[in-house]
Amino acid sequence: MSAATESGIRLSGHTLDKATKAKVTLENYYSNLIAQHIERKQRLAKLEETLKDESLSEQQKQEKRQQHAQKESEFLRLKRSRLGVEDFEPLKVIGRGAFGEVRLVQKKDTGHIYAMKILRKADMLEKEQVAHVRAERDVLVEADHQWVVKMYYSFQDPINLYLIMEFLPGGDMMTLLMKKDTLSEECTQFYIAETALAIDSIHKLGFIHRDIKPDNLLLDARGHIKLSDFGLCTGLKKSHRTDFYRDLSQAKPSDFSECIQIVVTLKYISSTASAESRVSHLRLGFFCSPASSPMDSKRRAESWKRNRRALAYSTVGTPDYIAPEVFLQTGYGPACDWWSVGVIMYEMLIGYPPFCSENPQETYRKVMNWRETLSFPAEVPISEEARDAITRFCCESDRRLGSSGRGIDELRSTIAFFRGVDWEHIRERPAAIPVQVKSIDDTSNFDDFPDVKLEIPSAPISQDGEVIYKDWVFINYTFKRFEGLTQRGIATKK
Repeated sequence: MSAATESGIRLSGHTLDKATKAKVTLENYYSNLIAQHIERKQRLAKLEETLKDESLSEQQKQEKRQQHAQKESEFLRLKRSRLGVEDFEPLKVIGRGAFGEVRLVQKKDTGHIYAMKILRKADMLEKEQVAHVRAERDVLVEADHQWVVKMYYSFQDPINLYLIMEFLPGGDMMTLLMKKDTLSEECTQFYIAETALAIDSIHKLGFIHRDIKPDNLLLDARGHIKLSDFGLCTGLKKSHRTDFYRDLSQAKPSDFSECIQIVVTLKYISSTASAESRVSHLRLGFFCSPASSPMDSKRRAESWKRNRRALAYSTVGTPDYIAPEVFLQTGYGPACDWWSVGVIMYEMLIGYPPFCSENPQETYRKVMNWRETLSFPAEVPISEEARDAITRFCCESDRRLGSSGRGIDELRSTIAFFRGVDWEHIRERPAAIPVQVKSIDDTSNFDDFPDVKLEIPSAPISQDGEVIYKDWVFINYTFKRFEGLTQRGIATKK
């Protein structure tokens, strides 16, 4: 391409886009081969490590090695096969967002139940969400952890992107809070402790979630927490930056590899306030009077419950849980996730977040002026230990719990509210509020969406096999987890 340019030949954007697509496709192919070899060696090493600890005869060990080799062969065979929406039977719509839906599905050949997240490519490109969706997919590939929702497959067609994840029938924390209004301090201690452990685990992996809120705290069948929705994680990787997709001709294969970092901007705040006004808001200290009477507090709680679910489904969302340093966009670290924990803890005990308002702009101003607006209504009494924990989370970033790098150790050793928490075995113990699950496909803890069609739109078949222009930004999106392909089940007709 450079030789053609130097000789005076003008190449169209379409030609440059196709050439870059071919380059990235080939280089990714060989990069993935190397990654697969490394992963296979790691699985074998893990097997050999487990065989050392087991009191097995040499013959039994050899049988386990043979079983493992068969699984590896099956994984390679199945990984080469194409996976598409036709391999899944849609059962019910269980979630809806600004750019797509989540459906409960059953894999036809195994009978396994999954949650299928569907994202429309056209919306991703138009709204510049490519960086967000790639970051979520890459983080879910990397973060195979008990505190993170597990992703088994990801794939695409000309219309949509698909994430196939474990189905967590307990619903989410937002739904639980809307049902319960407030939680006891004992229940709050349990859920905040699990949330803290989940956040600490992703920080150790190098992630900053930056979108911790009740909507993204999912509950498994036993009522324990798992983190979801990593579309706003922060980091350094090019393919997770929105501006990267504005100059696609400079792409390199490593930019599309399974990586764990992202840098994105807060567009819904940028659309309502310039960088100068954000700084001036902080400097001038917009003052918004907190609730000072029982009637004020009750009105705020009712307004919050009335508008909360609509905000969850909108493109705007809610800034209630976002740390003030994130709004300034002048640099922030893992401490921003701990601020969100304090806001959620306040909501669990009081019934609404500390900075909730009638509109996002007013909430933003309250967050920026948190020293004056963070208050505790007298009509909803909480213990001094709980109040102290909240104010230790919601404070200056350099003084905030977790900002020292000690993470959970700091919570365990310095915060009286968490006294008595069994940090090592909390996930093995019964949840504070048991989840009622009747079957593997029970969706009673999710909203109903009768107006959303269950059928997934089928992609048009291209006549010449040509990929839609600029569709190549989703290269290397496909993923198949070893456990997902090698754990066989019995298909059952729904």
